[in-house]
Amino acid sequence: QQISWTPLLVLGYLFYLLLGAMVFQLLEKQAETHFRDQFQLEKLKFLQNYTCLDRQALEQFVQVLMEAWEKGVNPEGNSTNPSNWDFSNSFFFAGTVVTTIGYGNLSPSTVAGQIFCVFYALFGVPLNLAFLNQLGKALNAHLLTLERWVQKPGRAQVQLAIFLTTGTLLFLVFPPLVFSYVEGWSYGEGFYFTFITLSTIGFGDYVVGTNPNKHYIPVYRSLTAIWIVFGLAWLALVFNVGADLMERYLQLKWHKPDLSLAEGDTTKLEDEPEQPRIHIPS
Repeated sequence: QQISWTPLLVLGYLFYLLLGAMVFQLLEKQAETHFRDQFQLEKLKFLQNYTCLDRQALEQFVQVLMEAWEKGVNPEGNSTNPSNWDFSNSFFFAGTVVTTIGYGNLSPSTVAGQIFCVFYALFGVPLNLAFLNQLGKALNAHLLTLERWVQKPGRAQVQLAIFLTTGTLLFLVFPPLVFSYVEGWSYGEGFYFTFITLSTIGFGDYVVGTNPNKHYIPVYRSLTAIWIVFGLAWLALVFNVGADLMERYLQLKWHKPDLSLAEGDTTKLEDEPEQPRIHIPS
């Protein structure tokens, strides 16, 4: 007799969202209030130091700064800042579109660019998923199926450990060191950017190659885009393994074995070759 674990999964999912909401509110709301009050205080100090300005003029200037930021223009620096739409940056942007990262710090401002972006994503996102699927199969070529790893621990465990360790070093541990050196971030900030990017969350609070006070090599963002593609395939495979393990755990915990299964049927099931389940989720 089978016990459905779907309601339990739904409740667990909702509980996880509620837990996240409470923790984020606890951690961030007070800091937001502090920064808001500090910003208002800085505006008052600015008006006191420059009496030729009134509050309305200051608010208009702040609005100009906000519009510039939304258009991808960094208010810091001057007009000599490198373009956001040179080939290297455009290549990086194209990668964020097809991978659905979407940092949000840069977007097309022309109608033609917006329309092209829609159709580019329409065909590019499926193409990216197909590419990541094939890349994931290549990464998974030397791994046994998850079912055999669970049921017959041994060499497969070593292979999985090597796969996870190597990928973690290449995509999660070493890149933050590079970003910390190039961007001037702390290691924690670099690690945060790395994971938020490869998981396609892409908040846009940290983006490489956007500091106007730094000089970047022309191919810096292009190389970063290539690293992102391979990192996406690896992390998607890891997420899929984790989801499969969680699903198997729930099934084993909440599904009772059918005692009416004949011994001959059991032998038949054991003789059948197992099909791989690890894949890049679409």
